[in-house]
Amino acid sequence: MSVLVAIPARYASTRYPGKPLVPLTGATGIARSLVERSWRAACGVAGVDKVVVATDDDRIRAACETFGAEVVMTSPDCANGTERCAEAHAALGGGYDIVVNLQGDAPLTPHWFVEDLVAGLRADPAAGIATPVLRCDGAALNGFLDDRRNGRVGGTTAVFGADHGALYFSKEVIPYTADAYADTDDTPVFHHVGVYAYRPDALDAYPGWQVGPLETLEGLEQLRFLENGRRVLCVEVEARNRQFWELNNPEDVPRLERMMAEMGLE
Repeated sequence: MSVLVAIPARYASTRYPGKPLVPLTGATGIARSLVERSWRAACGVAGVDKVVVATDDDRIRAACETFGAEVVMTSPDCANGTERCAEAHAALGGGYDIVVNLQGDAPLTPHWFVEDLVAGLRADPAAGIATPVLRCDGAALNGFLDDRRNGRVGGTTAVFGADHGALYFSKEVIPYTADAYADTDDTPVFHHVGVYAYRPDALDAYPGWQVGPLETLEGLEQLRFLENGRRVLCVEVEARNRQFWELNNPEDVPRLERMMAEMGLE
């Protein structure tokens, strides 16, 4: 089954304008833009046939061309990364069996997250979309709670059923827990990792659906699938002692750079 990885990158982010071009300095002191680091992460995934950056901005296009990325220009009217991936897939002539949306704000995504995600979707013919979830340890959960206490939107959490079908995604910390956890404890909270794998029929249908109230309230694109009765498969992935965080706010830059330094990433 052929696999396309598309990295949607938008300059006009509401929370963090220009985010794809923000430089992140790794362990060796080399500064690379967020979108370049995301592209390098995508290129490290096994079994991928093509990697492209999907953007509507010439500044991002020009920056991507300097490090050798293939760029697909998309409409500025795309409401989110899923719509941008659908447009990019169509612009390439379609034909891929699975399209992966590796969001451009997740440069620390380990290659096995995406590999496990694609394998999970292949194994579940009832699912039109799959997305990874990572069980929080105490440190990660405390970071989520600290963000919310300070009025910041940090990571997204997910709840799912016994069949791993998604029940809900939220920028709040769900499910509710009053327990205190040590840094090393497993918790009942799952971090939704911002990667998606779609079957083409589900991806093609997505832009034609109206935006529902849950997607509007949460600002989470994957809720449109749930609101339209599509099965979303949650694939549990393992951190393998690898730290993971997305760049959501300017305050996340030093956090990511610290993580890269601790992991020895360039």
